[in-house]
Formats: sequence, C-alpha cells, structure tokens
Amino acid sequence: MTAPRRHFTRQQLEEALLGEQPALTNEQVASSAGVPVEQARRLWRALGFPDAGDAAAFTEGDRTALTLLVGAVERGTVDFDTAVRLTRAVGQTMARLADWQVATLAARVAQLEAGEEATGSRIGSALRLADELGVPFERLLVYSWRRHLAAAVARIEALGAQDADLHTSRVTVGFADLVSFTALSNQLGEDRIGDLVEIFESRCADVVAGRNGRVIKTLGDSVLFVNDDPVQAMKTGLGIVEVIGRDSRLPDVHVGLSTGSVVMQLGDVFGPPVNMAARLTSVARRNRVITDPATAELLPPTDFDTRPLPPRPLRGFGVVEPVAVRRH
Repeated sequence: MTAPRRHFTRQQLEEALLGEQPALTNEQVASSAGVPVEQARRLWRALGFPDAGDAAAFTEGDRTALTLLVGAVERGTVDFDTAVRLTRAVGQTMARLADWQVATLAARVAQLEAGEEATGSRIGSALRLADELGVPFERLLVYSWRRHLAAAVARIEALGAQDADLHTSRVTVGFADLVSFTALSNQLGEDRIGDLVEIFESRCADVVAGRNGRVIKTLGDSVLFVNDDPVQAMKTGLGIVEVIGRDSRLPDVHVGLSTGSVVMQLGDVFGPPVNMAARLTSVARRNRVITDPATAELLPPTDFDTRPLPPRPLRGFGVVEPVAVRRH
C-alpha cells in the first residue's frame, strides 16, 4: 500500500527558511532595538521589503539584526545614513542572489518530484532542498563574502583610489553586447531565452575572471566588466568575442572598451568610461572589439593591431574616432 502523501504549505517553507514563524510587529521590533518606528521602517525598506503596517511580519531574527545594526550606529562605528546604504546594498545583492538560487534549483525540485522520492508537492521537495542545502550554502555564502571583501579592499589599493575619495579609481571598462538580441528573443520560447542568457553570462564571467577582471553587472543581453589593466581588459574583450563568436547557440557579440576615472558605488560603476564603452558597442561590427583612442594608445603594438575607424557621432560625446583592435 502506498503511504499517504503529506500536505505541505507555503508557510511551512517560509518557516523552514527563516528558522521561525513571524510573530512580532514593526513597533515591537523597533521598541526592542530602541529606535523610532520610522527608522526601523526605513531600514526594512532599504532591504527591499514593503511596509508591513501593523502585521506581525517579523521574527526574533529580525529583532536581533536590527539591534546589532543600531548598536553599530550607537557606538559611532557608522552613522545612520551609512547604515541605510549598507542595508540597501545587502538587500539588493541578496534579492538577486535569492532569485538566482530559486531559478537554478527549480529544475532540481521538478526532478525530485518526478522521481521515486516525490512528495506530491513542489513545496515538499523545496523543503527537502532547504534542509539539505541550507547550512552548507549559508557557510559558502559567508566564505564567499569574506573572500570578495578581501579582494575589494585590495582593489582599492591596486586601482589607485584617490585618498580624498576612495570610491574613485582609474580602470578600463568593457561592455559586451549580444547582437540583435531583442529580435531573437521575440522568436524564442522562455526556456530557450533563459538558457541563452545563462550561457552568455557564464562564458563572459569565466573570461573576465581569467584576466583578473570583475563583472559589475549583467543585463541579460549585455555584460559590464572592469579591469585595472587596459591590456588585460583588451584581452578580455577579445576573449569574449572568441568564446561567444564560436558558440553556435549564441548570437554574435560586439565589445566596447574605454579607460578613465569611474566612481564605484554600491557594487556599480559610473562615469564617462562606462557610457563611452556602451556607446562604442553600437558602432562595433559583429564579433569585433573597438575602443577609444586614449585606450588604444595604452596597448603595446607588439601585441595588438590597432586600426582607426571613420569618425562618427556618439551620443553624449560628439564626434569620436573609434579604434578597432585585434591580436597579432
């Protein structure tokens, strides 16, 4: 006789992930931490969550987190505005990580439900994954954060950040963009689009990391990366063209590079080089890398062939003479 299937609920999954059931209001959490309710709400919104009103939407974990953060402010370690910025950075990063994790594990949930150990509910299999992966992944998360934190501190020194403004550094910015992605995505199913984006992003990330660069963000059909060395940045761009261009599953790609001072804030970069790199992709030929003249001058002629292209207007920069680059 087949054993009866258990009934699983979303509340069970939420409690398993949070480690407890929400039972506190925002006012109770704020009072316990010794802060005004509005400050608690501001930090909650910074994490990316809507105002819970008077609902009992908070846990002891929320109370502990708020108390720790408020304690850092009270000790003078950071001011409240800085605490909000840090909280927003954590919230945005974790939101994306959580979406990525759920999307990645969705296939495994479906696989479990199709096998002999099916629970009769996707929530049941999700509960199993949460139990088996929760602690190992949490440890991996902390380990990865520490490693990236150490690398970020080292980059501030390596990139020559100005003493007066630790956010400003001189780097080479690269922008890789798939050709005609919008038209192609209108012809493909959702699963095919997702696979295509995953392949593109993973291929680019491997090339960037292999040249000691850093992916700043991905936008589905494009990848923004930086490198403190223009030569390595150019090799990255050419490497992306090589691995993407020869993959029959992917559209062609074009890459733009520009060097200059950028502002690094909340894991993103801003400044003229970012805009220039993006603009250059719009005039680059398929499976080609082009750059601005200033970056081209930084490339050793023993390693690269550079060819000035006809001047053309680029929005926000006037008339620019792009330079096409190839390896010898």
